[in-house]
Amino acid sequence: MNGIGGRTIAEAQERISTAEYETWLRYRAKRGTLNLGMRVEWGASMLAALYANTNRGKSTPAYRQHDFAPHMDAPEISLEQAMEQWQ
Repeated sequence: MNGIGGRTIAEAQERISTAEYETWLRYRAKRGTLNLGMRVEWGASMLAALYANTNRGKSTPAYRQHDFAPHMDAPEISLEQAMEQWQ
């Protein structure tokens, strides 16, 4: 939990209530990870994709944000989308 409630899980379990824990879960679901490195990677990858797409050739497929973020999971695609890509 990145230091929320204490330095260890045991400290956090002693110090925060279930209601506060649920509040933090809702915050993370809405705002994303509290990991600073992941937030920096997300922002840098967004800028990298923007720059690459601005300077790519007309026949080059568009870059996506996850192409520049090694720790970010690629969005899942449907079976139909996968079949279109394989043809």
